[in-house]
Amino acid sequence: MSLRLFSAALCLSALVLPLRAAAPAVFNVQDYGAVPDGRTKATAAFAKAVVACAAAGGGTLFVPAGKYLTGSIQLESNLTLDLAAGTELLYSGDPADSPLVPARWEGTNVFTHAPLIYANGRQNITITGRGSLNGQGWNWWWRAGRGAPPAGVDPALARDAWRKIYDRVEAGEKLAAADFTLAAEYLRPSLVGIYNCKNVLVEGVTLFKSPMWMLHPAYSDDIVVRGVRFVSADPDGQPSKEGMGPNGDGIDVDSCRNVRISDCFFNTSDDCIVIKSGRDADGMRTARPTEYVTITNCVMYKGHGAVVIGSETSGNIRNVTASNIVSKGTDCGVRIKSMRGRGGILENFRFDNWVIEDVQKQAFEITMLYAPTEPEPLSARTPLFRNMAFSNITVINAKQVASIQGLPERSIVQLRFSDINATGLTGFMADHVVDLELHNIRVDATDRSAFVFDQVQDLVLDDATTRAPLKSVPVILLKASDGIWLHATRAAAGTGTFLQFDGAKPKDFKLTDSDLSAAAVPMQPAGI
Repeated sequence: MSLRLFSAALCLSALVLPLRAAAPAVFNVQDYGAVPDGRTKATAAFAKAVVACAAAGGGTLFVPAGKYLTGSIQLESNLTLDLAAGTELLYSGDPADSPLVPARWEGTNVFTHAPLIYANGRQNITITGRGSLNGQGWNWWWRAGRGAPPAGVDPALARDAWRKIYDRVEAGEKLAAADFTLAAEYLRPSLVGIYNCKNVLVEGVTLFKSPMWMLHPAYSDDIVVRGVRFVSADPDGQPSKEGMGPNGDGIDVDSCRNVRISDCFFNTSDDCIVIKSGRDADGMRTARPTEYVTITNCVMYKGHGAVVIGSETSGNIRNVTASNIVSKGTDCGVRIKSMRGRGGILENFRFDNWVIEDVQKQAFEITMLYAPTEPEPLSARTPLFRNMAFSNITVINAKQVASIQGLPERSIVQLRFSDINATGLTGFMADHVVDLELHNIRVDATDRSAFVFDQVQDLVLDDATTRAPLKSVPVILLKASDGIWLHATRAAAGTGTFLQFDGAKPKDFKLTDSDLSAAAVPMQPAGI
């Protein structure tokens, strides 16, 4: 073959061979000056690495093992932050290392110091690896009264400035970062803040000792949180001299859509997972709901609530599921809360396949009376709870199995509990509810009645009973309730009074396919 023909063949073969994709760009933060000694500030090095990654059109910002002291790291689009095993990012306690940025603070639009990891208006962001984010929260907790402030600092000045700023925000005034210069010294930042972003993945990392909330996505869409550890104190469970800081929520999903949380571990000083949508007048004006949220395969320890919805509900919350959850020693298992003044519609929730052990308060708390308020006329300020289902749940050793509280001016509507097996000090209590169904429910309470219903309308009790009756109190106590159907229910041996009506007799009561003969007094008064 001639040299000319050989060259032509080579060119032809190059055309038909598949092209190899270019390897993703990797930017090692040490190449930009970061020193992994836990003392030398790496804020500028991280900023340079982020700029280089963005200039290349995206890539991976790689952080090798070691400790890195840094202020806020502000991510760009198409960026993966990869923390190697043994990597620990230490959030600087100097506010000057983290500029003021737009945020939401307990449901109100504000400016705070930028979180350790922050993104605003970005897309295609990943935070991954086996490393950890250490918020060094003790540098910030004194602002909430936990620990002594630095010498010469009066925390009351910043707190008072925030109270004045809050009133201005509630009144609808448009404020800039400069307006928050003093107030921001009171408003502790989250550890990771995702603000107005799309397509975000957080996986594998450990978050601990946060100044406030650990992971806070707000106004964002398409978020996946997978295999993350959220720990308020030491991530290895060792004694911590700093303790656990205030408001140490794990994840706060705030006016977001299309959120998937799975396979996470929580040991927090506040709620584990919280779903919010804004607070009071500012939240109603913003009017951004949280919707389409799934939570599954998580384990929770110690937090105030395992899965909590509210109390910041002003923008509406809908279409939420939580399944395959185990909680141990939390204050509450499921907690859904709002109050007069918050407004908002909370609807279409499903909780399935849970084990809730040793809750310090209620296994289920659903309340429109989260905080004391004066009665007021029905209005947009009145929250609405409807269409919620709870199934296949085991409750062990609760202080109270369930507490459900509607409002006199607006009842909670459409609640369904099925296949619940619960033990606790006190039982299942509900007031101001319309359309409440209990199917295959067993509640063994060691103090007071297993079931108490006050001002409940359209109540179905289908195989709702106890196997540990107390002779001193009725198994089921009904107060000012009507539209009652007791079906397929059996009184256990040793029952004193099974069903007692307290107050006016119900106009509509049906008893079908039930056997109350083991009770000394099946119904009181008799002959209903």
